[in-house]
Amino acid sequence: MNNHFYVVIMAGGIGSRFWPYSRNNRPKQFLDVLGVGASLLQLTFRRFRNICPIENIYIVTSEAYENAVLEQIPEIFKDQVLLEPTRRNTAPCIAYASYKIRQKDPDAIMVVTPADHAIIKESEFIEVLKHGLQYAQDREILITLGIHPDRPETGYGYIQFHFDSENAIKKVKTFTEKPELELAKKFIESGDFVWNAGIFIWNVRTIIKAFEKHLPELAELFENITGDLNSEKEKKAIQKVYSVIKIISIDYGIMEKADNVFVILTDVGWSDLGSWASLHDIKEKDKNNNVIEANALAYESGNSIVIGPKGKLIVIEGLDGYLVADCDDVLLICKKDNEARIRAYVKDVRNKKGDKYI
Repeated sequence: MNNHFYVVIMAGGIGSRFWPYSRNNRPKQFLDVLGVGASLLQLTFRRFRNICPIENIYIVTSEAYENAVLEQIPEIFKDQVLLEPTRRNTAPCIAYASYKIRQKDPDAIMVVTPADHAIIKESEFIEVLKHGLQYAQDREILITLGIHPDRPETGYGYIQFHFDSENAIKKVKTFTEKPELELAKKFIESGDFVWNAGIFIWNVRTIIKAFEKHLPELAELFENITGDLNSEKEKKAIQKVYSVIKIISIDYGIMEKADNVFVILTDVGWSDLGSWASLHDIKEKDKNNNVIEANALAYESGNSIVIGPKGKLIVIEGLDGYLVADCDDVLLICKKDNEARIRAYVKDVRNKKGDKYI
């Protein structure tokens, strides 16, 4: 096992598209969403133990979730949990981990991954990552994983790549974030687009150089506190940085602008589990294409998902493509495919009913 391989797990989100099952005090990465006896974070950690030494795995999360991370992943030490004072999207999160790792190991090669994705073909996935890590070790490139699409999905980003070699690692042409359905259909028909999995591979020198070029203000803030990282001064320094940095994603801030981005084409049974619809896609279904995880009876209903406590009987009739989620003090009934509406519901509930339901 290569001691210069590192894994950064991003686990700071609140999973608002999975509301009301995912809540502020227990976001989806800490829940057993797949019903396998382990949370999504635990499954991700176990998956990546095959990539690098455990001491080289870092988890970036919100200060509010520190105890939850340490309780669920007792194999790691406290200094492997990087605490963000406020949520600033993925670019600051990745910058924090990158500068901290560089301070420890300038020759580090990193995998950066969300904590809440599902991978069905794990052995193939690990081989893909190992190949990518070896490929990125001595090259000034930024790699993202591309998933062969099997439908015109509008909830994913798309990557167009160059057919320039037989190698599975291709030069990226363009990124397109969440296209309309007709455009997504054209992407699928063309054959030169893949879904963007949001899982990245690069060596630490290359990603920091990319921050310096494309997000120079962010890079300067972290460069100025490099000497405080991996010391007792780190927490105070990070709080100061996060008080002034802007909200920006790694895709928009770097990946869409850089000219040294490559994609590994792969098919590993991936889902980002970003919405109720994506959970429905991978769950076992009944003869009417319903996912039932409740004490429930369904009549003349199809393509729906029902979640609820075992102690309550739920009866539905005449529903097609619906979500019925009975979770603690919230009952949500709506179309399962409209994740934008669910985010709007969360906003309205917060404004009109208070944070106790969020």
